[in-house]
Amino acid sequence: MSFYETLTTLEKYPYEELWKRYTEVDVKRVLQKERMDEGDLLVLLSPAGGTYLEEMAGKAQRITRSHFGQAIQLFTPMYLADFCVNHCTYCSFSSIYDFPRKKLSMDEVKREAEMIAATGIRHILILTGESRRENPVSYIKECVEVLRQYFTSISIEINPLTTAEYKELLQAGVDGLTLFQEVYHQDTYKELHVKGPKRNYRNRLDAPERGCQAGFRSVNIGALLGMHDWRKEAFMTAMHARYLQNSYPECEISLSPPRFRPYLGEFNPESDVTDRALVQIILAYRLFLPRSGITLSTREPAVLRDQLIHLGITKMSAGVSTEVGGHTNEGGTPQFEISDGRSVQEITDMLYANQLQPVFKDWDILTMPASLSI
Repeated sequence: MSFYETLTTLEKYPYEELWKRYTEVDVKRVLQKERMDEGDLLVLLSPAGGTYLEEMAGKAQRITRSHFGQAIQLFTPMYLADFCVNHCTYCSFSSIYDFPRKKLSMDEVKREAEMIAATGIRHILILTGESRRENPVSYIKECVEVLRQYFTSISIEINPLTTAEYKELLQAGVDGLTLFQEVYHQDTYKELHVKGPKRNYRNRLDAPERGCQAGFRSVNIGALLGMHDWRKEAFMTAMHARYLQNSYPECEISLSPPRFRPYLGEFNPESDVTDRALVQIILAYRLFLPRSGITLSTREPAVLRDQLIHLGITKMSAGVSTEVGGHTNEGGTPQFEISDGRSVQEITDMLYANQLQPVFKDWDILTMPASLSI
């Protein structure tokens, strides 16, 4: 069984017809419910739902505080390499762009780690471009061995791997996986991914489930909002998360709602995702998936991030660079432009000012003895 079977059924829904049909009566009915089904999610994402954001926000805030208290987990991404064999029309790391590619040595990884750890951050997300030759699993394991000296939680955002490879990284000390489908609409996916292994839609779609099967503590998914109709993409993302949550209750399933940001090329997104639309998506995620974490990245401007932290957000990035070695060096090519360039201390101060608790560490990596290895 795979989410793909569910997705092919969901693709047949008459979305536009349904969304036109929903009224304020439907929204009010849904907001009275404690547990919501896929029909309720459609209502929350509908134009009618968009007229009840204040009511949705009040309920979302109560749910978030009930499940997560005042805590906001902080983390930062660390780019290890930008070598990539894919041609994706929306990414600066695409193989068609000619710029000096970088890959950190272990000494450089150590210097980056020292710089990040000095800010107090103890949860890190490591990223690479997709190239099994330049960024093999063995390289990721080497980096993790260095990073374990500085961080209590290490997540990966790299090319999709097999279950066995995910288990290797789990054994090495990785405890979390982030992997975005980018776009769930299959025809759009084919158009955006012109060349390379990333064209394999099904392999990417099933990778988060392989991460769950491997035993990762947390798995984070999302769609890059703007690539296709945002309502449909948000619906598919939430349904994917619900599928994983129901299938693997021992794994913490979370979602990210990243919006498209400028990059090295000239691609323009299909769907305009306004601030109001982003708010509606986050609120719908929280009401539909009360136990799921929701991550808000520095793709969003500081003013908006400060407003959204009360609406269901549980995790934020801080002190971000999207360049390889960007925490210690300058001059690299960023994967995309960030909007919120505040330091970890500035984000921390902002959270305290909003009566929220920044959390730097809530997990310790536990590596199994070799005799108990998977």
